[in-house]
Amino acid sequence: MPLQLKLDAAGHVVVNDGKPVYVNDDGKEIAYDVNQASQKIKDLCNESKTHREAFQAAEAKLKTFTGIDDPEEARKAINMCKNLDDKKLIDAGEVARIKEEVAKAANAQVVEAQARAEGLEKQLYEEKIGGRFARSQFIKDNLIIPADIAQSYFGRHFTMNEKGEIIAKDVAGNDIYSQLKPGSLADFDEALEMLVGSYPNKDTIFRSNQATGGGTTPVNAGKQPVPASYADCKTEEERRLFIQSKAASN
Repeated sequence: MPLQLKLDAAGHVVVNDGKPVYVNDDGKEIAYDVNQASQKIKDLCNESKTHREAFQAAEAKLKTFTGIDDPEEARKAINMCKNLDDKKLIDAGEVARIKEEVAKAANAQVVEAQARAEGLEKQLYEEKIGGRFARSQFIKDNLIIPADIAQSYFGRHFTMNEKGEIIAKDVAGNDIYSQLKPGSLADFDEALEMLVGSYPNKDTIFRSNQATGGGTTPVNAGKQPVPASYADCKTEEERRLFIQSKAASN
């Protein structure tokens, strides 16, 4: 509730020492000095203006330090510049020393960045290619060795292109193309099957004498008849068996 003017019985404003008297919520009487209040407001306005101008000046000065993230390092650099004496530096070989220290610091950052990038690349390789070995149906169905052993030997033939796609290369470093889909790169399991098929000791890692010549392994050989010609093949599996039988006969 705002202050109320105190009135006498005749309804006139009560004045104390030339100041109108006000009554607050709890009944306390206050003689209001208008001149004093006016001066106080003026002083507060001036004080506020002073603070605002000081803030604006500080803000403008702070903008000149944009891009300086470490004030302590900036201060050290300024102090070094203040203490520089070009002739003494040159005479003492200090310029070369400073350049060498700057180069060392820059090289250390480059080495650190390269190590971090290589670590991330290795991690991505393990996650993508290691995962494909772990999930390989070819390994599960045809090899007596576990996926991690297969990866330790055959994993060097697999890499990733700039798109993050897994591609396989033969011992000569050439891309391995699909026999089932001529003109296309072999998918993971087909490429692995070809690599295992050309492995000199393949007979020791295949299950139940499934190894054949020509770099391929017909998993269903003996269980399903091989079509007489490629044109007679009606399914991917029949085309696969046909190509493998031709490769084995060569």
